[in-house]
Amino acid sequence: MSESSPHGAHIYRSPAGARAIRAWCEQRISGWPSLRSLPELATALGPTRAFRAPGGDATPVLVLSGTNFNSATSVDTARTIARDRPVTLVDLPGQPGLSVGVRPRSDRAAAYGAWFDEVLPLLTARPVTVLTHSLGSAVALAAKPSPLVHAVVMVGPAGLTSAAKTSELMRATLPWMIGPRDDKSTRLLNFMSGPSYAASGTHPFAPWMTLVGRHCRTSLAPGPLPLECLRPWENTPVVVATGSDDAFYSPARLHGPARRFLDADVVVMEGAGHLAMNEQPERVAELLRSVD
Repeated sequence: MSESSPHGAHIYRSPAGARAIRAWCEQRISGWPSLRSLPELATALGPTRAFRAPGGDATPVLVLSGTNFNSATSVDTARTIARDRPVTLVDLPGQPGLSVGVRPRSDRAAAYGAWFDEVLPLLTARPVTVLTHSLGSAVALAAKPSPLVHAVVMVGPAGLTSAAKTSELMRATLPWMIGPRDDKSTRLLNFMSGPSYAASGTHPFAPWMTLVGRHCRTSLAPGPLPLECLRPWENTPVVVATGSDDAFYSPARLHGPARRFLDADVVVMEGAGHLAMNEQPERVAELLRSVD
């Protein structure tokens, strides 16, 4: 499927906006010379970009990012993880980044699950730990368990329950959507961050979120996956983690579904918010070690 295909919803407001997003991502990725671009993958959802960095001898990891985040925004965390293991980063189709800028119109969970079934054997011939954040967790869980998946480590996962929606969220989100600027992006990102990561000045990811607000049609968090998606994962090692201050997927919100559907306890990342993957890379590396 090409960028002009009618079979999906275009996420970019203009070709110039798409170029601005991609330029930011390419510049960020180029800042880590060890992170190499892999050949573009042709998939049912469209061209998919992935990147790989060498690492230590532990089980390789494949990273699926959350809504509005991608390989470029995961570079700092990936650097930390690579001390232990090779890292592969994949941009989700239909999210801002370097993969195709078209998202499925309907039954997105099934479409993304089938996409991951398709790309996994193209990216690895040996078992990997799949590290996911937010939307990326729903994508992984919508796929079929595979011998190529050694374990799944989910941080602030979507797919197990609905995201919390509060008036505070709306007060932070609406100004950013109406007139994105770095100060409004900072307010939204501070809402998404834990107390130790929230910025008194400009948030580290504010320029990125301002670009997203200006140039992209953002998507909502996915709802809970159907039971038939979750039950098959009972026989795969799964870690469910979330920030103690995650405003969308709090420990209390995840505890019941994680235990009921995956027979997993919730690991609480103290002091982190919904951006725990970016806030606490060392803690993420520890979670990965726990399933080696």
